[in-house]
Amino acid sequence: MKIYRPTDACFVEMKDSMNRRAIPESTVRSTVDSIIQDVAQRGDAALFDYAQRFDKVNLSAETLYVTEDELAEAEEQVAESVKEAIAASLANIHFFSECSRRKDWSATNAQGVEVAERFIPYDRVGIYIPGGKAPLVSTSIMTGGFAQAAGVKEIVAATPCGPDGKVNPSLLYALKAAGATEIIKIGGAQAIAALALGTESVRPVEKIFGPGNRFVVEAKRQLVGAVAIDLLPGPSEVMVLADESANASFLAADLLAQGEHGPDSVVVFVTTSETLLQEVEAEVTRQAALLSRGEIIREVLDKHAYGFLVDTIQEGVTLVNDFAPEHLVLVVNDEEAVLNDIRTAGAIYAGALSTVACGDFLAGPSHTLPTGGAGKSFSGLRADQFQRRTSIVRMTPESVIKSAPYVAEFARVEGLDAHNESIQIRVKNLDLK
Repeated sequence: MKIYRPTDACFVEMKDSMNRRAIPESTVRSTVDSIIQDVAQRGDAALFDYAQRFDKVNLSAETLYVTEDELAEAEEQVAESVKEAIAASLANIHFFSECSRRKDWSATNAQGVEVAERFIPYDRVGIYIPGGKAPLVSTSIMTGGFAQAAGVKEIVAATPCGPDGKVNPSLLYALKAAGATEIIKIGGAQAIAALALGTESVRPVEKIFGPGNRFVVEAKRQLVGAVAIDLLPGPSEVMVLADESANASFLAADLLAQGEHGPDSVVVFVTTSETLLQEVEAEVTRQAALLSRGEIIREVLDKHAYGFLVDTIQEGVTLVNDFAPEHLVLVVNDEEAVLNDIRTAGAIYAGALSTVACGDFLAGPSHTLPTGGAGKSFSGLRADQFQRRTSIVRMTPESVIKSAPYVAEFARVEGLDAHNESIQIRVKNLDLK
């Protein structure tokens, strides 16, 4: 972990570098554009070529989708304890969704016009589940579970398979439990292109959800318009803001927990305490040596781990809001006051006992969160993102009369006489007796 103190010559420069924007690299943009164009032009053939190139698997139209037999086989292989954990997480997701989901409403404005909103679930959505060495069972339910809670009828999951054409059984069980109606064995930017544009075998969806590597995130960005997207969730990251009241071993564990997601993960520790900084640094080294994914964690610690000593908690808050972390662990004496000043974090874990891992797996809010600075513009995934919004306007004779003068003024100022005539013709034909 690289440590920066106010006495370091590069301290201000490094602090400024934490003020990020989610802007893709030019090489990533061009690579993803080529993949999208290829899928658009060649459809299934492009998908199968990329599967062979990246996942070393031979797929065809007959083997592209996970079958009912594969799902049944997976269910038999999954331990009851895993099924219970998935059920517990899904129950919390549904509870959280019910509390936070937007509801239909109607009211009457000052002119007596009834105005209303309706929230209708999408008909067909895509959820992306990254591949890699760890089967992201939790991501299946932290995306599909919200679609399920919102009442989406068709949930199409995309996740890469192994060279044997198989998908991890626990992952498949979780997808089915979370309401997936179709599962395709394709990953990467090509999967996003297939979901957005469609191929001979894949019907396009209306909106795409889920995290992924920088190529997946860039594909979602480039395909906005052809399809809606949720947010820009890339490689995992965590930021810790703490004062002298914090437990060093707890904080080190939280940093390492996010670091083990992959070599592109980012971990940042910010504190007002020199003693705590040294203790956390020592604990990170000690605990990392005991973990099974030590090689990945060491790479993260060497390349993407930063520690900052700041003079005040408010200086730390500024650093948090500049960085816009996916996850923020907040352990400070005046917790509520500091919480009020945090503006850009995807999710906040407040207090010494609140661990990111519980949020990742169980608590209820989705762990699909904005990364790379995108938290300045996006919020984390939630149930209402699986709903369309439609406004309704309903007018009575009285509200027509009261609204007409104002409509006339706007029409006159903008030179749109047909707009004015569309309400005046109603005024002339009203029978208010």
